[in-house]
Amino acid sequence: MPVMETENSNTRRAEEFKQLANEAFKGHKYSQAIDLYTQAIKLNSENAVYWANRAFAHTKLEEYGSAIQDATRAIETDPKYSKGYYRRGAAYLAMGKFKDALKDFQQVKKLCPNDPDATKKLKECEKAVMKLKFEEAISVPESQRCSVADSIDYHTVGSGPGSSYVSTKVTAVSAAAALMAVLVVYMGTKAATAVTAVAAAALAALLMVLLTFRWARFNDTKSRTLELEVEPQYTGARIEGDVVTLDFVKKMLDDFKNQKNLHKRYAYQVVLQTRDMLRALPSLVDIVVPEGKHFTVCGDVHGQFYDLLNIFELNGLPSEDNPYLFNGDFVDRGSFSLEVILTLFAFKCMCPSAIYLARGNHESKSMNKIYGFEGEVRSKLSETFVELFAEVFCCLPLAHVINGKVFVVHGGLFSVDGVKLSDIRAIDRFCEPPEEGLMCELLWSDPQPQPGRGPSKRGVGLSFGADITKRFLQENNLDLVVRSHEVKDEGYEIEHDGKLITVFSAPNYCDQMGNKGAFIRFEAPDMKPNIVTFSAVPHPDVKPMAYANNFLRMFS
Repeated sequence: MPVMETENSNTRRAEEFKQLANEAFKGHKYSQAIDLYTQAIKLNSENAVYWANRAFAHTKLEEYGSAIQDATRAIETDPKYSKGYYRRGAAYLAMGKFKDALKDFQQVKKLCPNDPDATKKLKECEKAVMKLKFEEAISVPESQRCSVADSIDYHTVGSGPGSSYVSTKVTAVSAAAALMAVLVVYMGTKAATAVTAVAAAALAALLMVLLTFRWARFNDTKSRTLELEVEPQYTGARIEGDVVTLDFVKKMLDDFKNQKNLHKRYAYQVVLQTRDMLRALPSLVDIVVPEGKHFTVCGDVHGQFYDLLNIFELNGLPSEDNPYLFNGDFVDRGSFSLEVILTLFAFKCMCPSAIYLARGNHESKSMNKIYGFEGEVRSKLSETFVELFAEVFCCLPLAHVINGKVFVVHGGLFSVDGVKLSDIRAIDRFCEPPEEGLMCELLWSDPQPQPGRGPSKRGVGLSFGADITKRFLQENNLDLVVRSHEVKDEGYEIEHDGKLITVFSAPNYCDQMGNKGAFIRFEAPDMKPNIVTFSAVPHPDVKPMAYANNFLRMFS
C-alpha cells in the first residue's frame, strides 16, 4: 500500500478510536477512554487533541502526573493549542501547584484573549496565587507555633484559653484585612513608585495585625467560652463526663443522618480524646486478632457518610468483638466528611480496640484546603477546628501489621529496597506529609503491572511492580499487602500474583464513577481475605465537592 494511503488510513482509524474514547469518557469509563485514546495516539501521535483528551481522562482518575505529561506532549505537538495549557493548568491546580497553574492559564488567556471562560479562570488562579503568597508571608515557623489542642480545655465549660492565645479566626480576619490593605494600596497608587506602594501596604498590614492582636487578647477567651457553652435548647447527642458511650454514638449517628450537627463542646471532646490516643501510638501499629475472631479492613471513605453507615449495616458496628481498620482518606471530596471523621473518632473514644485508623494522603492541610474538608469544617463548626483537625491528622499512624502477616498501608511501597518494618516504626510522622521519602511513599505510591519501579501517574510517590512487593514481603516475613488509594470498578483489585489487594470503600465515588465499594474480612488464624462488595446508597442532595476550593469546583 502506498505511503500516502497508509497515512490516510491511520488518520481515519485514529479518529475512529478518538470517537469511541469520547463516548467512553461521556459514560464515565475513564480507564477505557485512556486505552482508546492511546490507540489513537499510536496511529497518529502528531495530533495534539488526542494527547489533551487523554490528559483530561487521567485527571478524572486523579492521575495528575500522567495528565501533566500528556498535556505537555500536546503543547509540544502544537504550541498554539490552548487546551494543552488548559489541561496542564487544571492538573497543576489539582495538585496544589498554583504558581505552575497560573503560568498555563496566562498562556491560555494569551492564545484566547476574548474567551470569557479563560479570563474567569485566570482571575481565579491569580487570586489563589496571591492568597498563597500572602499566607507564606505571614506564616509562623513550625517551631514557633502553639498547639491549638493545648489551648482548649473541654472539661470546664466556660473556660477558654489564656488571654495571649490568638485564634485562627482572628488571624484570618487580620490576614484578610491586611491583604485588603495591600490591594487598596496596589490599585490606588499608580502614580507612586513600586517601592512606596509596597512600603505603604506593609505598614497598613502591620497596623491591622497589631490592632487585631490587641483586640484578640481582650476578646478571644469570651469567644471560645461561647463555643463551649451548651445551650438549653440543644437537643442533640450529649456526653456525660469523660466517657464516650455507645448510646452517645448511636444518638450522634441518628442526628447526622438527619443532617444535624454535633455541638462544638462535644466535638472538641471527641477530637481531643482521639488525639491523646493517637499520639501514644507508634508509626507502625501491630494488631493481634485472636484465634476464632475476625477483623475488617476498609479503604477510602472520602466523606461518603451514608455509605459508611451502610458498611455498618452490612458488617455491624465497631466493637471489641467486631474491630475495624479504616485505611486513610476519611475526608475530602464527599460533602459529609465531618460526619465521617467524627463518627470514626467517636468509636475510637468509645473503645480504642474497636477501631484503628491510618493516615491517607488526604489527611493533610494541602489536600483539605483544595478538596473540601477545610471549607466544610469551617462551615459546620469553626476556624479553630480546621487547625485542630490538622494537628490530629499528624498523629495518625502510617501503617498496620495484622497478626504479623498482613501489611496494611494507604498508598504503597518504596523507591528503595531493603525497607524493614523497624524503619517504618522509626518514622517521625508528626508533621505534614513531605514530598519525598518513606512517609510520602507510604501515603502516595501505587502498584503497576510491569516489574520494577516507574514514575508515579499522580506526580507524587512512585509506581512499583510485583517483584518489589514480593521482595518487601519476603524481607519482612509477611504474606500480603493491603492498600487503598485507588478507585476500583468492583471496589477491590487483586494484583501482583495475589500478594497485593487494593480495597476502596467509597461506592459511586463522587456520585459519578459508578464503582462498587468493598471491605475485607480476615478470620484468624489463617487470615485469608474474604472480600465483600456493596453498592452506593442514597444521600441528601448535597453534591460532592460542595465545600471545595472555588477554583477547583470550576473544573469539576
